Amino acid sequence: ERLPQLEEEIKFMLIPKDPEDAKNVMVEIRAGTGGDEASIFAGDLFRMYTKYCESQGWRTSVVDMNEGTSGGFKEVIFEVSGEDVYGTLKFEAGVHRVQRVPQTETQGRVHTSAATVMVLPEAEEFDVQIDMNDVRVDFFCSSGPGGQSVNTTKSAVRLTHIPTGLVAQCQDQKSQHKNKDKALNVLRSRLYEQELAKKEAEDATKRTSQVSSGDRSAKIRTYNYAQGRVTDHRVGLTLYDLGNIMNGDIQKIVAELQLVNNMEKLKEASEVF
Repeated sequence: ERLPQLEEEIKFMLIPKDPEDAKNVMVEIRAGTGGDEASIFAGDLFRMYTKYCESQGWRTSVVDMNEGTSGGFKEVIFEVSGEDVYGTLKFEAGVHRVQRVPQTETQGRVHTSAATVMVLPEAEEFDVQIDMNDVRVDFFCSSGPGGQSVNTTKSAVRLTHIPTGLVAQCQDQKSQHKNKDKALNVLRSRLYEQELAKKEAEDATKRTSQVSSGDRSAKIRTYNYAQGRVTDHRVGLTLYDLGNIMNGDIQKIVAELQLVNNMEKLKEASEVF
């Protein structure tokens, strides 16, 4: 009687593992439409992900942040290292939407704001070769909320990759050298992700995937505070557990997205055979 179940399990084990899945990641969260409220929501997402990473036993480290004027972040970039990080977090990439009464709202009206999440697999040196002759290096003073300088030494580093125009910066560490290394990691990951995105665009099966990790402009999830509801639009999953989810308990969503992705891969494999 266990045979059908075992057959299903074997089928899933035969699905070829994405070689990227084992990689560490750079997560970038940017406030989108919604002004101060979007920055506050970006901060809420940052807290949600760091708490989830903690529950998985992963290490997180902030690379760069630009704080919002009323709290949260206009932009925050952090690295996550551990086991199978990219394979777990890659489906978080896209537009996250929040519906709630902002702290700044006096009339009690519900506003819709958004933040964009990008999940980049961390590139090793052998994945992406960067010629430092192609990189412009600028040093500047770290800035705090509102953009004012918070230190007098030029320890923050901005790297510009001239051939692609990609920019990466780091102002988290007090050492110029450490900031340069971290910014180089971000730049390498962005170049690597650009190549991956090209590869995925050429791959028709991935392009039609329901839970593609590539389209950063797609609205993937809504967090509705009035109803205590979180809905993932790609798989039609709705959970009335917003409090715990915002506290980092996103495992149910992650597991559902992985399951749907595996089912699609299984279907593709059976069509080939």
